[in-house]
Amino acid sequence: MQRFALDNENVQVAFGRALAEAMAFSGHVWLEGELGAGKTTLARGVMRALGITGAVKSPTYTLVEPYEVGERQVYHFDLYRLADPEELEFIGAREWLDSDALSLVEWPSHGGDRLPSPDLRIRLALAGQGRQADVEALSPYGMQALNSLPSLFEQIRISLEGGS
Repeated sequence: MQRFALDNENVQVAFGRALAEAMAFSGHVWLEGELGAGKTTLARGVMRALGITGAVKSPTYTLVEPYEVGERQVYHFDLYRLADPEELEFIGAREWLDSDALSLVEWPSHGGDRLPSPDLRIRLALAGQGRQADVEALSPYGMQALNSLPSLFEQIRISLEGGS
């Protein structure tokens, strides 16, 4: 497990960009934390890495929001309002989760056994004015991504501070 300090929203978005690169836009990432912990802000950073500049909202009512730019795809799930894990079958989630895309899942505990095992689990928590991200690898692919995450994150932070 590695811990990352995310001092403000810009740093959270930068961390999401680094996460997208570390995961090479594929695999499963579980985003856990209480309401307001920054799960959607982190997802916004992933979308920014894709080049999406518009609003990125949590798909609380639709359960999933697909994003596609060229060959890259990201599926952003928010299972907070999921009444029964079986609902995932009705919306066709298996097709999305079985693809080569990157899936970000907020509130994965609500998906029960209908979700595949994650490559990374990220637990976000409030930390002063910012957030703290505890990242745990749960697969060999996740370990590879976690090993590259610190240097990617540092490079992106430096570019932000330099105004690039």
